[in-house]
Amino acid sequence: MSTPKLLTISGSLRQGSYNRMLLKEAVKVFGEADVTVADLNLPLYDGDLEEAHGIPEPVQKLADQIKATDAIVISSPEYNKGIPGVLKNALDWVSRVKGAVLKDKPTVVVSAAAGRTGGETAQFMVLSCLTQLQVRLLPGPAVLVAGAMNEFDENGVLNNDLYRKTLTTRMQALRAEVT
Repeated sequence: MSTPKLLTISGSLRQGSYNRMLLKEAVKVFGEADVTVADLNLPLYDGDLEEAHGIPEPVQKLADQIKATDAIVISSPEYNKGIPGVLKNALDWVSRVKGAVLKDKPTVVVSAAAGRTGGETAQFMVLSCLTQLQVRLLPGPAVLVAGAMNEFDENGVLNNDLYRKTLTTRMQALRAEVT
């Protein structure tokens, strides 16, 4: 069996974000994989831009990464009780690429946020968007890391056993889908 290809997508552009830390933890518990980290530094979706110039190169690169992957993990913060603009923008752009690149891709969504719900509203919104794109969402207990600033140590390691156990359960289920 070949090594599975795993794509991680963070709804936060900040390199030191809690969601990037959570994705690193997800990769660890997923196990051996060829991991690609998506770059969501994309132009804002604009139908006029698309009509005049087609799909921008960074969007096509993301779409190609999605096509080439076996599984996806998305981690989203919650900004003002909603989905981060960069993540929504990426989903909007990718939906415009021919071939429905997200269709049937095994996917898990997790979140980390400063608030007490761990990004529950944003996660619900991400799941809603992904449903329209026909992603194969894996069911399971929600990974909602609340008070994220207190749940990672100075090395970015998730230090809460309950969150770690739930994340491990989700990643094991994702791995079982692709191996």
